Amino acid sequence: MNPAIYFTLLLFIPAIFLFFIKGSRRSTKRLPPGSLGIPLIGQSLGLLYAMRKNTAERWVQERIEKYGSISKLTLFGTPTVMIHGQAANKFLFTSDSNTLSNQQPKSIMSILGNRCLFALSNDDHKRVRGALMSFLRPEVLKQYVGKIDVQVRMHLESHWQGKQQITVCHRYEIDKTTNPFLTGVHDWVSRSSPTWVPYPFRGTTPPIIRPILMDQIPRKRTSSQEAPSGPCKPMGKFYLRVLPLMKTLTFNIMCSLLFGLEAGERKDRLVECFQEMMGGMWSVPINLPFTRFNGSLRASSRVQNMIIQLINEKRMALQQQQQQSDHGHQLSKASSLSSPPQQQQDLITSLLSIRDEDNNNNNAAAVLTENEIVDNVRLVMVAGYDTSSVLITFLIRLLAKDPVVYASILDEQEEIAKSKASGELLTWEDLAKMKYTWRVAMETLRMLSPVFGGFRKALKDIEYGGYLIPKGWQIFWSASLTHMDESIFPEPSKFEPSRFDNQVSTVPPYSFVAFGGGPRICPGYEFARIETLTAIHYLVTRFTWKLCGSTDDTFSRDPMPVPSQGLPIEIEPKKKSYTTIA
Repeated sequence: MNPAIYFTLLLFIPAIFLFFIKGSRRSTKRLPPGSLGIPLIGQSLGLLYAMRKNTAERWVQERIEKYGSISKLTLFGTPTVMIHGQAANKFLFTSDSNTLSNQQPKSIMSILGNRCLFALSNDDHKRVRGALMSFLRPEVLKQYVGKIDVQVRMHLESHWQGKQQITVCHRYEIDKTTNPFLTGVHDWVSRSSPTWVPYPFRGTTPPIIRPILMDQIPRKRTSSQEAPSGPCKPMGKFYLRVLPLMKTLTFNIMCSLLFGLEAGERKDRLVECFQEMMGGMWSVPINLPFTRFNGSLRASSRVQNMIIQLINEKRMALQQQQQQSDHGHQLSKASSLSSPPQQQQDLITSLLSIRDEDNNNNNAAAVLTENEIVDNVRLVMVAGYDTSSVLITFLIRLLAKDPVVYASILDEQEEIAKSKASGELLTWEDLAKMKYTWRVAMETLRMLSPVFGGFRKALKDIEYGGYLIPKGWQIFWSASLTHMDESIFPEPSKFEPSRFDNQVSTVPPYSFVAFGGGPRICPGYEFARIETLTAIHYLVTRFTWKLCGSTDDTFSRDPMPVPSQGLPIEIEPKKKSYTTIA
């Protein structure tokens, strides 16, 4: 044998041997059972279809019955491991940032940006979360209760006073024709004109797949005040819709608190782009001109440009304030992550004002970059838009169907209203008295969590439940299965607010996860509580309502739960009210 070849083999044989030893060790850790399915698509269409049909819990349960409590699949373009249960929740919410990141599917991350909190880990995650919490923590938010109160009053004055019928509705209805993709899609929230859809999305597509593929087609957004037409059957004289109205309310609150932006053409443009951006959050990430994902990406870019413009304006305003302060008096010490704003600020101004706490000079570097501010403002917009509006909508339905719960909430809210002078705003202390109302809201969230499930990303190979979760895979968990587990919540299908009389002692840790859990609990938890309690206070003290049409409890997900048949309500202003809308 040639000496050179012999020498080369001597060098490479040990390396090859070590490679196979390492591979054999890894192979002893099995991947979870299941199938990854078709590359990129996998089981995404099946899950989306189940969510539309309100059978997502059954879809997950069938996987558990077939594969066990841990299985592999592909969701939204990424290999995924699905886990569930109290122990799984604890694993997800307590794992350190070197093990798991709060990574979302490709469709969501592409739209929100790679510097949002979901995309970060380790020190970056801690830094950005700390900056957001400097604005969202309770001791700061209590300053904004009055501002939210004003927005709720203005909303009711504009959209509820003098109206007799409002429709709670969000899902679009497909015209029942032989070829719905050539005649157009009609959306009660956002009308669309007849749309030509290229092959393979035409009427030749199998009927069971059509609604799923239709979800990938962008839809044109228009005013929520527009009257239904086409297959949407009018249900009265007025065509207002509570869910879109609640979304309008939460968006107005966000514009006020996040941007300091009030009503006007600029906000109208922002909401139009934002709604289009939201349309493709949970979609197959196929970036082609006719897909919802593509439309959402383009809308996200427009939202980004608007936020950058606002950032530039806020930065200039801060610089002008600093110059004026230099001439008037000595500047106060630079703010830090641990110090709350000294006066009411919008979120953008607050994030621009935060400086590195290790520096004591006014020229210290900003804690967040401009890209991080843009991406995380966009994230807060998304998080705050749906959760509260969906929760309030389903509370409206509950109170119409359960007179006992309604009477108890009304007693609590009227007691607070009686203590207020005419036109006086609610305070943080008033919200603290709404204990029963919030227990009802928590039980509503348990039985109907706005977020069906969530995602994490494995930052390294992880062993869980005797299986390997490879680095780079995402982990999917479902809140509903834990919330409806009878071993944790006896008679889980029974509505029982007393489960939350003392959440610390009666609800086991990591079993109620509507807002996440542990150190990764949603930063916007208190913000959602303020919005919900304030809205319910003025609704029950100023109006009565009853359901019209179907009164069943069915709903679909898009991906948030929405009443699948609209849920119209007939409202009547109260003759005697303890609150006055100024």
